[in-house]
Amino acid sequence: MAEYRLEMKGISKSFPGVKALDQVSLKVRPGTVHSLMGENGAGKSTLMKCLFGIYKMDEGEVYLDGEKVQIANADDALHKGIAMVHQELQPIPERSIGENIFCGRYPLKKLLGFIPVVDHKKMYEESERLLKEVRMEYDPKAKLGSLSVSQMQSVEIAKAVSMNAKVVILDEPTSSLTANEVEALFRIIDDLRDKGVSIIYISHKMDEILRISDDVSIMRDGQYIGTWEAKELTTDMIITKMVGRELTNLYPPKHNEPGEVVLKVSGFTSIHDKSFKDCGFELRKGEILGIGGLVGAQRTELVEAIFGVRAIVDGEVEYKGQKLKIKRPKDAIDNGIALLTEDRRGSGIFGVLSISDNVAISSLNKYLSFGVMINDKKVEDLVNENVAKLSIKTPSNKTQIQSLSGGNQQKVIISRWLANDPDVLILDEPTRGIDVGAKYEIYTIMAELAAQGKSIIMISSEMAELIGMSDRIVVMCNGRVTGEVAKEDATQENIMSLATKFN
Repeated sequence: MAEYRLEMKGISKSFPGVKALDQVSLKVRPGTVHSLMGENGAGKSTLMKCLFGIYKMDEGEVYLDGEKVQIANADDALHKGIAMVHQELQPIPERSIGENIFCGRYPLKKLLGFIPVVDHKKMYEESERLLKEVRMEYDPKAKLGSLSVSQMQSVEIAKAVSMNAKVVILDEPTSSLTANEVEALFRIIDDLRDKGVSIIYISHKMDEILRISDDVSIMRDGQYIGTWEAKELTTDMIITKMVGRELTNLYPPKHNEPGEVVLKVSGFTSIHDKSFKDCGFELRKGEILGIGGLVGAQRTELVEAIFGVRAIVDGEVEYKGQKLKIKRPKDAIDNGIALLTEDRRGSGIFGVLSISDNVAISSLNKYLSFGVMINDKKVEDLVNENVAKLSIKTPSNKTQIQSLSGGNQQKVIISRWLANDPDVLILDEPTRGIDVGAKYEIYTIMAELAAQGKSIIMISSEMAELIGMSDRIVVMCNGRVTGEVAKEDATQENIMSLATKFN
């Protein structure tokens, strides 16, 4: 057996105006979890997309079990024993779970002895077995679109496991999972490792990396920095190697002073029985209000209803003492409310449009000449200002946003709303899938906005983030607001107590 299951040597990849990978190498041992770390834009996902055949590398060689291989495309990678679970899910929501698992490789049978058709019985039986194997007992005939984002992530992992891969790439696999689902995933990873499968694990969560990894490789600015055994590393060491400098504080100093109540939500009840009921809270001027709770607490559903995305049967919103009628997102936007969604790819970015288009799209009505023509010069100035203000790394404002890293995509969406100058900014998991350096930049933006008198609602599943950034925390459980925690009382124990308080 070869010493290394996978070797990537001298991998380079350039896009117009930027060199994403510069002579990067990676060696992964059989039956190990090899974590790949670096800031957003470091080149981690690009390297893995080169390995999986999504991108064609400009230079470099790939070896599997000591033999040089050429990977033409993703299908070729799968047949060579390489599977990948992407950070941004690409489900087919209107098809069943089983059809999603076997998409592109359906089991066939012969109709009338010679006509090949999909063997649905075999497909669903095999899907059920695979789901049980990875301890995810969903109905394989259910529509994938009926599942939550975290459950869809679980199905993607089951799909990767089903391919009997030698190398499984997991790109931010726990970004949408609950604590219990994370534990289930770790059990699956342990099972795969015991079977000799090599796992390449990309994550920004330090506790996960140190807990599950055998080896850790770090990249920075498209270059390979080094590989270490996980047991030799600490969180501080990893951060220093990732960002090239020491980060002494994970959260910036805050100088905001919350003032009078500007937004009051009362009695919000969803049109759906199993969603949020009789929810309310107050938001003050210049305040960062955290909303905590476990996945499934209906936090996202509540703020989407406030923004006019979801229907309610009861409830009202008051802004500065005036009742608002919000029936659709445009009503919220017109009243100075903005929403940065949890699902960046599905409902945040316009992937095929440029950075300029994505920044300006919510405020184009402010940049019209004669009421009908877009003033391109003013839009360009707006975009340049926001790209500079948020330090968005991009070769050009005309670059398609889907080619940027997750952290830079998130900054573009924040820029979009800042261009609209909202008074209330709702941020749903604003740092999901973002590295520690980019997180600090977003925290700094939030702190500056609050100091300017903007009011922020932040949903976060990261306890440290909630405690570190919030002036006050409202906690939800099972669709209801179960309590409120003041800044001085914000501990993990107090928040979890309310997050598990089923009425």
